[in-house]
Amino acid sequence: MKSVEIALKMETDAVKFYTEASEKISHPVGKKMFLTIAEDEKNHIKMIEEVIKGLDLTIKEANPIKTVKTIFEDMKDKMMERIKAQSDDLEAFRIAMEMEKAGIEFYKKVQKEVNTEKEKKLFERLIFEEEQHHKIFSETYNFLKDTGNWFMWKEFSIVEG
Repeated sequence: MKSVEIALKMETDAVKFYTEASEKISHPVGKKMFLTIAEDEKNHIKMIEEVIKGLDLTIKEANPIKTVKTIFEDMKDKMMERIKAQSDDLEAFRIAMEMEKAGIEFYKKVQKEVNTEKEKKLFERLIFEEEQHHKIFSETYNFLKDTGNWFMWKEFSIVEG
């Protein structure tokens, strides 16, 4: 199987997992996060399909970190309700982090092996976005696991003395 075909399968599996996780997760922020990342992965599928068809690669400029900041801003009130994340919610995010890490490692490996500029550009973009996804899932996991400490560290509200 060619590397782009494997990438297509990985992205398709990610969409399925993230969509299913969004249906099962109880925390509203987590639910929204999974749906947003699933949309990013659908965009990855379109890019991969363009390369497979031999078309010029069209990269839709996506900024997952910016999107997440918007989600957090839009859902600030829900976040402050201190809805306790279920252990299943946390496990879904842990699995998502593992999936993104595996994707990053695979894309970095095959980027060195592909021959065409289109493929190199594709994998460069996928690496960039998957690294952002990993960071998003990691931050969300930490937020859901311990909201109080997450805010303390993110706002640097440590008492200095």
